[in-house]
Amino acid sequence: MTNGEFRLAYAPGVTPGKWAGVWAERVREVPLRLVPAPAADIVPLLRDGGAEAGFVRLPVDREALQVIPLYLEATVVVVPKDHAVAAVEELELADLADEDVFEPLDDVLTWDIRPGEPAFTRPGSTAEAVELVATGAGVLLLPQSLARLHHRKDLTYRTVTDAPQSQIGLAWPGGETSDLMEELIGIVRGRTANSSRGRAPQQQPARKKPQQKPSAPKRRRQPPRRRG
Repeated sequence: MTNGEFRLAYAPGVTPGKWAGVWAERVREVPLRLVPAPAADIVPLLRDGGAEAGFVRLPVDREALQVIPLYLEATVVVVPKDHAVAAVEELELADLADEDVFEPLDDVLTWDIRPGEPAFTRPGSTAEAVELVATGAGVLLLPQSLARLHHRKDLTYRTVTDAPQSQIGLAWPGGETSDLMEELIGIVRGRTANSSRGRAPQQQPARKKPQQKPSAPKRRRQPPRRRG
């Protein structure tokens, strides 16, 4: 942590704004600085001390790191709006058997067997691959969040139900987990501010029991007087 800031790196497609907002409410004494970085650069950034924590795309090399898996993303195929795929809601990899599929050098999906046919070139980045899809030269498979990030009016995307998925995780350097890191883990996992995990919850003042008014002494009944 430098200059009193907690630096949180995040890969393209991850939207940490909601967690940053909760941090600002709970940890007012330490600003959270968001550090955007390519997915492949976040682990080196954590190991070199460039950030205290980072949202990564799994799997990653976990040496000297602690990692918590968070959520899976649907995989989609990006196509021109007039492509035949645009007529369906979802499809399977077999439906792409005759398609030219781009494989950018920063592809974040892990494939046993890639679908379709290799496109005529390997773009240097996902952004470049999207530009090529817009020319009608092929299609592109990627996590839905990246499809939204690189959205174009002349393109659309559809869910591929049996494609590998990308998983987002929270990583930080190994060793003792700081109170601030515990706070971030709690925020990401949706814990309340007074959860038993993370920093000590604020103690609620004990309620005072209302004082009871002393009861009036009971009067002793006098025996009735006899008439003479």
